[in-house]
Amino acid sequence: MSTVEITLIGKPGCHLCDDARAVVEAVRADLAARGVDTTLVELNILEDAALARKHSENIPVVLIGTKRHSIWRVDAAKLTAAIERQAAGPLGIFRRG
Repeated sequence: MSTVEITLIGKPGCHLCDDARAVVEAVRADLAARGVDTTLVELNILEDAALARKHSENIPVVLIGTKRHSIWRVDAAKLTAAIERQAAGPLGIFRRG
């Protein structure tokens, strides 16, 4: 099972971004306890003009791998399920630790 990369795109001072980060971190902790490895990359739209043009009206944005999972609000159950699917790989094999 490979590590699943989660990307959170937002900016400082954004309360929705803070809320999304809290959900993502809680989901990561739960998944880690069950043997699912994840990494979190945080990108700040104030530091990247291309990201700002693409996402300024839609932050926070959560990506799983390279695919957009959610904007504005993050549902923990849906995020967990999507990460588990990604961790399972193309054959759908998901092994819990």
